[in-house]
Amino acid sequence: MPKNSEARLKANKKWTDANKDKQRVYQYRSYARKFIRDMATAEDLDELASLIDNRRTEIKTDD
Repeated sequence: MPKNSEARLKANKKWTDANKDKQRVYQYRSYARKFIRDMATAEDLDELASLIDNRRTEIKTDD
C-alpha cells in the first residue's frame, strides 16, 4: 500500500483542523452504528428507540 505524500498528509491535517465539528459527528455516528450493529441488547435498542423518538420531537418543535 503506497504511503501518503507529504502534501496529502498536510491537506488532511488542514481539513481536520478546520472541520473539527464535522469530524466529531462522523466519529460519533460511526460509534453509534457499531454499537447498534454489534453490541446492543434488546433493552439497549428499546432505550435508543425512545431517545431517537424524543430527539425527533425536539427537532420538529425547533423548526
